[in-house]
Amino acid sequence: MTGHHHHGHDHGHGRDSRNWRYAVGIALNLAFVVAEAIAGIGANSTALLADAGHNLSDVLGLALAGGAAWLAKRSGGPQRTYGFAKATVLASLANSLTLIFACGVIAMAAAQRFSEPADVATGVVIWVAAVGVVINGLTAWLFIGGHDVNERGAFLHMAGDAAVSFGVILAALLMRAAGWSWLDPATSLAIVAVILFSAWRLMRESLDMALDAAPRGMDVGAVRAFLAAQPGVVAVHDLHIWAMSARETALTAHIVRPGSDDAVLRGLARALGQEFGIGHVTLQIEAA
Repeated sequence: MTGHHHHGHDHGHGRDSRNWRYAVGIALNLAFVVAEAIAGIGANSTALLADAGHNLSDVLGLALAGGAAWLAKRSGGPQRTYGFAKATVLASLANSLTLIFACGVIAMAAAQRFSEPADVATGVVIWVAAVGVVINGLTAWLFIGGHDVNERGAFLHMAGDAAVSFGVILAALLMRAAGWSWLDPATSLAIVAVILFSAWRLMRESLDMALDAAPRGMDVGAVRAFLAAQPGVVAVHDLHIWAMSARETALTAHIVRPGSDDAVLRGLARALGQEFGIGHVTLQIEAA
């Protein structure tokens, strides 16, 4: 069999003009973190301090994600042929690790409060947490319908923060009604559970992308079957699908078929983009 090689490329590099969302989210939440930490110290509430720590980790996450989105637009030069797009994946991974670290700090503070209970100014806790619900809910709304792992992570974190702040309100109301001081550190541990759940999912997805695994939700078998079912295709091998960034997917494959046709390659590249959202396609034809 003689080998005839041809490469077809199709690039879909979208540019997000809405990166201002990161700046707005960072400004709103950073101001709230400072206010909530001060209020938590004044009200003697580990729940508020835990929520402030949770929000601070998300501020860092927004900063990392926003910085990576900006960096991904910059050209990489002659050596970095893919540019800095992978920075979005690394930022997401760093974000998840930051969340896990925050869990350890919050859990230690809660454990100490169990052994050293103290009165909590529940009125302050309720009002500050209510502000948190509004700010976190507004920030989550900015990222609703995100198309990459950083935007989805930002939405999930901020929506989770709004839910956590609402939980803090409920705990403070119960403390005021029943006098259960243990609810304050118990709420802190519940916050830790929420953080760990979201951080674990984010870390697993980010680590897969950092290791060039196929993006979550991408059915590699379906892609292989799609290519194999095209007219004239005898075999498909050396199929690789990976995330170039948090929002760009790449594919390379060798296709065995009689002859080579640029129109066929362009059509396949477009079809892969439409069917599977793969924007960077490289196909090599081997003549059967």
